[in-house]
Amino acid sequence: MAFVLMAGAKNITHAQVIYVKVQPVDPVVVRPVQPSPAHVWVDGEYVVHNGAYVWQAGYWTIPPAGRTVWIRGHWVSGPSGYYWKPGHWR
Repeated sequence: MAFVLMAGAKNITHAQVIYVKVQPVDPVVVRPVQPSPAHVWVDGEYVVHNGAYVWQAGYWTIPPAGRTVWIRGHWVSGPSGYYWKPGHWR
């Protein structure tokens, strides 16, 4: 189920950074069973879609070559509220 944050959102740059006034609480997620020991869980994230944040569910995946750890995305306090800093591989 998608979770959309529209109230208080405003575009501030061309890089798709959107500020929200209230930092939302992540949905509660039950992880499915790990498909294999090689799979790594990628946490769900907020992504920008049509000028608002939408929750994208987490999933199991095999890490890209040379990467082994998923660094979870998180909310950052900025000058106009909060914005989502996406997760990345390390």
